[in-house]
Amino acid sequence: MIETGRLLLRRWRDDDLDALAAMNADPEVMRYVGDGNPRTRAQSEAALAQYERDWDARGFGLFAVELRTPEPGPVGALAGWAGLAVPEFLPEVMPTVEIGWRLARPCWGHGIATEAAHGVLRFAFEYARVPRLVGICHVDNTASARIMTKLGMTEERRTTVPGHGRPVLVTELARGRYLRSRT
Repeated sequence: MIETGRLLLRRWRDDDLDALAAMNADPEVMRYVGDGNPRTRAQSEAALAQYERDWDARGFGLFAVELRTPEPGPVGALAGWAGLAVPEFLPEVMPTVEIGWRLARPCWGHGIATEAAHGVLRFAFEYARVPRLVGICHVDNTASARIMTKLGMTEERRTTVPGHGRPVLVTELARGRYLRSRT
């Protein structure tokens, strides 16, 4: 569990499914994710179960992002997720760990993703001791690209995702560079 000024990053609970399914069903939220299609409730339920299996197998994963303050939603509301994953969908960058985030639309534009991502970055490099992180986003997803820049990540390459051929930006940050920036 990670606490930031406005957020609680925690493991998933069964009662998170409704909010996760609503977020994943929103076409605007999903337009830059995977093939760009919204997800069904069943797909969200399967994803939630996979998130927990990933935590158990790897010791890291995607945190549920819960609001600790009443803006931009009620205290305790699920804003989305932020965390670490292994980007097997993009074999050319393997082996590595990816930092990522996804928020429900009402939480956009409030700095929530940046705040959560900074918490995940500290977790990755100071607790999980990941040697290097990548960030991957659709080339048109300027909001996520800006967050990657705020995290200190730099462009590594532009490529396409096998299977659906969508163009992505890959950024990276090494643990050593992160630690040097903290002193």
